[in-house]
Amino acid sequence: MEKRKLSFWEIWNMSFGFLGIQMGFALQNANASRILQIFGADVHELSWFWIIAPLMGLIVQPVIGHYSDKTWGRFGRRKPFFLVGAILASVGLILMPQANIFISVLPALWVGAGMLMIMDASFNIAMEPFRALVGDNLRTDQRTAGFSIQTSLIGFGAVIGSALPYVLTKYFNVSNSTVPGSVPLNLTLSFIIGAAVLIGSILVTLFTTKEYSPEELSNFEDPQSEVDIPTEEKSKLTDIFTDFAKMPTTMRQLSWVQFFSWFGLFGMWVFTTPAIAHHIYGLPLSDTSSQQYQDAGDWVGILFGVYNLVSAIIALFFLPYIAKKIGRKSTHAVSLIIGGIGLISIYFMPDENWVVLPMILIGVAWASILAMPYAILAGSIAPKKMGVYMGIFNFFVVIPQIVNALIGGPIVKYLYNGDAIYALITSGVSFLIAALLVYKVKDVDDTIQKS
Repeated sequence: MEKRKLSFWEIWNMSFGFLGIQMGFALQNANASRILQIFGADVHELSWFWIIAPLMGLIVQPVIGHYSDKTWGRFGRRKPFFLVGAILASVGLILMPQANIFISVLPALWVGAGMLMIMDASFNIAMEPFRALVGDNLRTDQRTAGFSIQTSLIGFGAVIGSALPYVLTKYFNVSNSTVPGSVPLNLTLSFIIGAAVLIGSILVTLFTTKEYSPEELSNFEDPQSEVDIPTEEKSKLTDIFTDFAKMPTTMRQLSWVQFFSWFGLFGMWVFTTPAIAHHIYGLPLSDTSSQQYQDAGDWVGILFGVYNLVSAIIALFFLPYIAKKIGRKSTHAVSLIIGGIGLISIYFMPDENWVVLPMILIGVAWASILAMPYAILAGSIAPKKMGVYMGIFNFFVVIPQIVNALIGGPIVKYLYNGDAIYALITSGVSFLIAALLVYKVKDVDDTIQKS
């Protein structure tokens, strides 16, 4: 048997939940450092608070992938995880910027960090089942398009989430002023809106997408797969370790590409706000509450929106076609080089408006990072192991973030004298190393069109 070829809109609806997930992620990525600094965190401590995110991914995603592979009921295989993750993430989104309401119980900084942990755990509950669903439902010749459409929705959601605080202030007169220890109203309202959009977008996928039953999946042959499908149906959670040891060669090779890609991304997410505030706006390192600092934080949201918008356009209109012409490996390598140049060039920008240009280049890399590795990987995995291996693959997303979280803060404090702009240059160099490592990867089902 062969999987049914899906239409563009069927793939779009199947991936639509990513719009809300990434809107929440974007609000977190652009504003978590700012919120934590408002609640009292020093710049060199930021990466330590951010370690919560990759730790949750390391723990949650393989477990969720394992159980989603084994789940089947009236609500489907992957769908129950989408909904539970969305509900829990919405709670975290609503409460993180309002952590100071719990100040009688715990310091606002620790409550905020706790909400960050809840958000990340919940995003991870929803994230990998979504990626596994694309692998479940799409044929080999549609996987690149499928992950590209998914990436475009990620981009659109991230644009909305990143720009929302700025838009609320500039066009709807919602205040971004604050007093020490309090999050501005535009930021709090943005997080509440993000929670509502997250639930709504997940429901679109739940009601419009059909999943293949276990019986149907067992009838699909995948001759390219490097992973044997076990004949014994009973399995244990500890099988994750066995699966890890037997991971496909392609996954092992991609792991190094992922390490340097996500090491760079984590540094960008954590340190862009203090880097822009200090290096571009000229503010002192100790300033975390002035009106100029809030303006810098809102502008970082716009900058993050720019790279996400570019990634959405690249993924939707260009990435699948470029990959068909030059191959997925070359597409990914070139994209990473472009992104690395973008990160390094931020240092040379004369003012905040010019930083839009590097963000355009970073958007090209982000589009490829969210699509190409997963498209390459999916062809090397058996259908019955899609969920657990997508979860295990996340090890190579979160481990570099954990490493950066542990060493990034001390490096900024002691090596860079608190100047976060050099952390962005380090991220750019990391992208360039990842680009070189792409060429060592074996893509078992690449479909380059021969001219």
